[in-house]
Formats: sequence, structure tokens, C-alpha cells
Amino acid sequence: MVSGTREEGLTQITADLVKTLRERTGVGMMECKKALSETAGDMDKAIEYLRKQGIAKADTKSGREAGEGLVEAYIHPGSRVGVLIEVNCETDFVARTDEFKSLVRNLAMQIAATRPLAVRREGVPPELVESERAIFAEQLKNEGKPEAMIPRILEGKLDKFFESVVLMEQTYIRDDKKTVEEIVKEAIAKIGENIRVRRFATFTLGQD
Repeated sequence: MVSGTREEGLTQITADLVKTLRERTGVGMMECKKALSETAGDMDKAIEYLRKQGIAKADTKSGREAGEGLVEAYIHPGSRVGVLIEVNCETDFVARTDEFKSLVRNLAMQIAATRPLAVRREGVPPELVESERAIFAEQLKNEGKPEAMIPRILEGKLDKFFESVVLMEQTYIRDDKKTVEEIVKEAIAKIGENIRVRRFATFTLGQD
């Protein structure tokens, strides 16, 4: 059994532990991290947790080709913000269902309300990530944090940054107990097809 290390009486969820759980289940990084936190770093219990949540089952579909779907155009009230979003599924039949259309529409509304920069972490410009990292590091240094604690605190601050600018990691505006990724996973489990948010573009009046 692989488990997290103990530090100051609390379980430290290491990157290697999250990676191992992700490799064993195929579940996204954020869900793996949450599962390990909920189960005090116990790998077997974390896998069971993911299965109970239905996430592991949904992720078995994530590798299937999704070549159909919709491009949705949404104009926010006031006509100052517009969003174009492409969400893919496996079949045209599902793409034409009210449930799928509603999901795509809600995702477009999420983008208009929260202005994310990318669908996933890898889409955030590296130079922006490094700039934020440098700012956080300087803040921690000025606060007099112990040198040994800075890397872990820094990673936590970067996680919070990604949660604000990455669509799939944002808190869902229609249910603040869930992330956008969890909403998509629930849709996958319910519909029975792979669903992938491919890309989006945001247009703000008077801004390039």
C-alpha cells in the first residue's frame, strides 16, 4: 500500500502519490488529490472513494474518440461579453440532445462569468505561471516563512491560481460544491459517452 508521508501531524499528499493514483485509475489530477486528502493518503481507500463518486467509471471513457459535438455562441446580458465554445462528444445523436446542449450552454455562461484563460493547466502561458510563481515566492520571503516550508506553500498558492484561471478547475457557478471538471464527469457518467471541452474564446467589448 502506498500512503502519504506525515508532517507536523498532518498527511502530506505528495506529487508522486497523486501521480500513482492517476496512473492506476486514469482520473484527473485534481480528483486524485482530493481523493487522497479525503482518505488520509491511503491509496486503496482513495481508489474506493473515486469509484463511489462515479469518477473512475467516467474516466474509463475519457480515451474514446470524441469527434462530434457543438459550437455554442453565448452573449452575456448587456452585450459586452461574448463566448464561443466547442465541446465534443462521440455521436451526433448525443450532440442533439437537450441535456448535452444544456451542458454546453452552462459552460459558456461559466466562461462569460469567470473569464478563465485556458481549458486546462497546460494551456496557461508558461511565462504567466513563472511570473506568478516569482511573485508568490517573494511574498512568502517577505512574510518571513521558514525556508523549508516555502516550496509546499508555494505549490498551494499556484494551485489556487490555477483554480481561478483554468476552466476545468474552477468552482462551478451553478453549484459551488463542485468544480467544472466534476460537472463534466457527471455528464459523462450519465450520458455514457466521452465529453471533452476542446476550446473557447472570449470577446469583451473594446478589448483585444
